[in-house]
Amino acid sequence: MVKKIGLTGSIGTGKSTVLNIFKSLGVNTISADEIVHKLLEEENIKEKILKHFGKDILQEGKINRKKLASIVFENPEKRKILESILHPLVFEYIQNWFENIKDEKIAIAEVPLMIETGSYKHYDKIIVVYAPKEIQLKRCLKKGLTEEEAIKRINAQMDIEEKIKYADYIIENTKDLEYLQKQVKDVYQKILSDC
Repeated sequence: MVKKIGLTGSIGTGKSTVLNIFKSLGVNTISADEIVHKLLEEENIKEKILKHFGKDILQEGKINRKKLASIVFENPEKRKILESILHPLVFEYIQNWFENIKDEKIAIAEVPLMIETGSYKHYDKIIVVYAPKEIQLKRCLKKGLTEEEAIKRINAQMDIEEKIKYADYIIENTKDLEYLQKQVKDVYQKILSDC
């Protein structure tokens, strides 16, 4: 049976980059963000979201994720509503994905809010990608967020210092890509030897 590995961190820590490095090593991977993008295109889910957020979030018939994000990071109640719609569906999708994996030692699911939602309990091991807040902020600014938006998003999530307490493995993303790749390879070997 495949070992379920959860990969998490906070905004700007480099979760997606780490996931892609694992993928390049031949690991079967999935991203909650990719699942959410698919879900937002499903009519019944789109209707539920529009009921709570209004048609202003539409652009050319599709949900504009930037508009939706700006609303939910401004309003904690709206964020809870969105999470209550999407999180159970993402969780179910990932669990089905794990169940359909055959002949693999491990598979990794990247889920940004796995600790906050409690879904971390359904994984065999947890990897937390770590970067201090100053680096998180710089990376958010590079992605085009304003400083105010970036700070709101960082503060809306569990503090990274708290998240690392849940980690079986910590990948520190504070230097260059080469350093990060070496850490990912080291953690990969540790996971395989723990299986």
